[in-house]
Amino acid sequence: MSGSFKRVCVFCGSMPGARPSYAESARELGRVVAQRGLGLVYGGGAVGLMGIAADAALQAGAEVIGVIPHGLLKREVGHGGGVAMHVVDTMHERKAMMAELSDGFIVLPGGFGTLEEAVEALTWAQLGIQAKGVVFLDIDGFWQPFLRTLDFMQEEGFVRPGQRPLAMQATTVEEALDKLAGFRPPAEVQPWLRPDQA
Repeated sequence: MSGSFKRVCVFCGSMPGARPSYAESARELGRVVAQRGLGLVYGGGAVGLMGIAADAALQAGAEVIGVIPHGLLKREVGHGGGVAMHVVDTMHERKAMMAELSDGFIVLPGGFGTLEEAVEALTWAQLGIQAKGVVFLDIDGFWQPFLRTLDFMQEEGFVRPGQRPLAMQATTVEEALDKLAGFRPPAEVQPWLRPDQA
């Protein structure tokens, strides 16, 4: 594993979902992250796929960092022992800190929040704000409708062909981590310039 790739952020549901395969993939992600000597960054909850992934990573000896807003701390039952927890004020701060603490993103099945987090990470990559990969872990075809929507956006001229590959997909945890570790931004993505760099 690359020396610069040390922590992976997982976006995933605060519910377990309808299929046992979703939970098993979350458990496997936690285990494999630990086996590879990586840390796990996630939304800080103790429930749903979030809690399953965090518990598996902790049990396998990985560093686990949770980031959760005050407003969700009780609602999502913030994780207890073993997690290095950061409590922030807003959802915006949560996403920014998760991105800052990690070197790439894996997207497991989830709902509105999971999708919103993933699309923002893609947007930041498209704009060159960050140079970190985003991989949709396509368990039982869960992400296929969304990925087809991205293809349609490209066909209709709203996503450039050179930027569509920013939304990577994998069918196994090992493949997802390999893609993140080897990610390089497309040539047409320009780094985001700060005022002092203009």
